[in-house]
Parts: sequence; C-alpha cells; structure tokens
Amino acid sequence: RSKKNTSQMNQTWITEFLLLGLSDDSQNQLLLFALFLVVYLVTLLGNLLLITLVLTDSQLHTPMYFFLCNLSTADLFFSTSIVPQALFNLVSRRKVISFIGCAAQLLLFLLFGCTECALLAVMSYDRYLAICDPMHYPLIMTWRVCGYMALGCWASGILVSLVDTTFTLRLPYQGDNRIAHFFCEPPAILALASADIHSAETAIFLMGVVILLAPLSLILVSYGSILMTVVRMKTTSGRLKAFSTCGSHLLVVILFYGSGIISYMTPKSAKLLGKLVSMFYSVITPMLNPLIYSLKNKDVKKALRDVAIKRLLLKL
Repeated sequence: RSKKNTSQMNQTWITEFLLLGLSDDSQNQLLLFALFLVVYLVTLLGNLLLITLVLTDSQLHTPMYFFLCNLSTADLFFSTSIVPQALFNLVSRRKVISFIGCAAQLLLFLLFGCTECALLAVMSYDRYLAICDPMHYPLIMTWRVCGYMALGCWASGILVSLVDTTFTLRLPYQGDNRIAHFFCEPPAILALASADIHSAETAIFLMGVVILLAPLSLILVSYGSILMTVVRMKTTSGRLKAFSTCGSHLLVVILFYGSGIISYMTPKSAKLLGKLVSMFYSVITPMLNPLIYSLKNKDVKKALRDVAIKRLLLKL
C-alpha cells in the first residue's frame, strides 16, 4: 500500500487532456468533420431563426413560444459548448484541451443540457393544459407563472451542473490523460481518476434521477393524457394532426432522454456505445428541436413569411 501511495505521489497532476474522439482514421475524421459542421450550422440557423421570430413577431408572444425560445437558447449554447471544440480536434494533430478548458466545457454543457431537460418537461405540461384543460389554461399559465417556470428550469440546470462538475473534478487526476470521447463528459473523465469514484458516480446517478427520470415521468404522463384526449376527438383530421405532432415530439424526447439515461445512469456501458449515444443528445437533438417543435408549426411558418415579405418590400 505504501509503495502504491509513493508511486501516486511521484506522478504529476494532469494539466491537459487528450481527446481521442470518435475515430483515429483520417478519412473518417474528415467525414465526421463535414457531418458535424453541417449539423452545427443547421443548429445555429434553426435556433437563431426561431429566437428572432419569437422576439419580433407579437403573434408568437404566447407561453408555448416563450418556452420554445428558452429551449432554442439552451440548444444554441449546448451545441456551441461541444461542437466547435470537436470540429477543431477533428482537423488538428494535437487533440488536446487544457484542464481548465475541460472543466469549463463540462460545466457549460451540463448547465445547458440539464436546463433543456427541465424545459422539455415544462413544455409538455404547457401542452397538456392547452389541450386537456383549455378553459383554465389562460388562468394557470400567466406570464408570471411562465417566468417562474423558466427561471426554475435554468436554476435546476445550474444546480445539477455544479454538483456533477464538483464531484467529477474534485478527484485527483494523475498519469493517463487520454479521454476516450470527443468532449469532456463526466463518465469519460471519471475513468481516468486516480481515486475511488463511487461517491462521484452515486452523486451523478442521483442527479440523473432528478433531471432525467423525474422530467421524463412528467412528460410521459402529460403526453399520455394528451393522447387520451385526442382519441376522444370527433374529427379524424384533428386526431391525425394531434397524433402527428405528439409523435414527433415524443420521438425527440425519447432520443434525448433515452441517450442521456444510457450515458449517465448506466455508467458501465461500452465506450464506443457511450460515444455514439452522446452524439444523439449533444449534437443531433439541438438541431432537431427547432425543426420538430416549431418550424413545422403553421404560426411559425406564417411569421417567417411575414418577415420575408417585409424584407422584400423594404428592398423594393
């Protein structure tokens, strides 16, 4: 035991990490760079467009679009905290990130990702009230209530990110600095810790219950009630439209929460599987959210047409 302690003391503390990425093949890296770049640009365009439309069009000043604007803001920063660094590493020979840079990425991506978890749950509750209890909807979803809900979502994101980051980075890191991932994520970093990680894994698991399982349960209950209400609708077109909307929403929810649960609540999952699963919630979902939740919506399409017409008239 004394020899082990001595050898650990002789090892230097890690000041930077090597991100191994998704592949070490140069051709695969170029393909991944192209894929990540296209997805990131679509993510930026979709979310910025939605935020701009909601802020500028008075017809979109409703609770639903208020929450969608918050979701797009979270998505925008969530993706930006991960993808630019991943793009740089894909074309760089020295795929390193400083310890401080890794800590910042860890904190920020957890903050915006966890906020998104809470926002998706709040949005499902908003839709539940709008469809299942339309008479009381204006009385319940006042702007003050919406503001408190949004504030609660961001506060929960800050809390969970601080807990996960603190428990991950308080451990000593000496010796191996190769992270088997394309960004700094708690499970991948903990694999390099030079001490027992049980307490950190327990804390992350408990935070997962708070920010993943609890919101997912609320979403499933909300959409279950919505589907029951939809089934009772008299018109076939109304049922089909509602099923289509709920189906696309649930697809994003399952993709986002399912991949998050696999990564954070099953820490013994295979490394390759963990990296691929992380791609879904960190890279793909922020692109899909504005497309599925809003840009397919007739109100958003109308606002987009109005903006385009105004710009055209100004040019004339």
